[in-house]
This record gives sequence, structure tokens and C-alpha cells, in this order.
Amino acid sequence: MRKQLNGLFDIIQYNFKMDPYSNTLFLFCGRCADRIKAVHYEGDGFCLLYKRFESGRLQWPRTGEEARQISQQQLRWLLEGLSPEQPKAVQKWFPPACNNLRNSL
Repeated sequence: MRKQLNGLFDIIQYNFKMDPYSNTLFLFCGRCADRIKAVHYEGDGFCLLYKRFESGRLQWPRTGEEARQISQQQLRWLLEGLSPEQPKAVQKWFPPACNNLRNSL
């Protein structure tokens, strides 16, 4: 993936026909599917994030019809190298607050 911010800006505006200044995180992936770039407008300028995976490849849509919105959880999975199409996520478990222990101290 050789495009920098201006090239990605043009893709967002002219190919996707979307507003690059919107409150949207735009994700791009190279042909090898081992790198990801994210573009986001923060009100006073653009932020460009780049991540290269040392091993493995991303599951990535190859056509406009396959492109879609993803949730924050799916984005986390994607950035961790996991499939964003997890059938069910395991919820984190937090121990209940132990008020009795605090009161006895």
C-alpha cells in the first residue's frame, strides 16, 4: 500500500463518494493483506494510523460490495489480527466488588 494521506483522501472522496471530514474512521488494506491504514479527521486535522502485521494476513473485502461498517469490537479484533466475524465474543469477567472485606478493615 503506497498511498499516503492525500491519495487516501482522494479515494474516500472520489471513489467512495464519502465525506473525508465526517466523523468516520476509514480503513484501507494493501494487496498482501498484511498492513492496514486508518484515516480519521479530528476537527483540526487528519490522523493516519499504520499497522504492519509480522505474520498472518487480514480477512479483507476485495470489492465495494463487500465493504461494510464494523463495530468498535470488530475493529479491535481486526487490529489484533483476528477475524471481525467472530460468531460470539467471550465477555470479560470482573470479580464482584467485595464491600464486606473493605468494611472489616
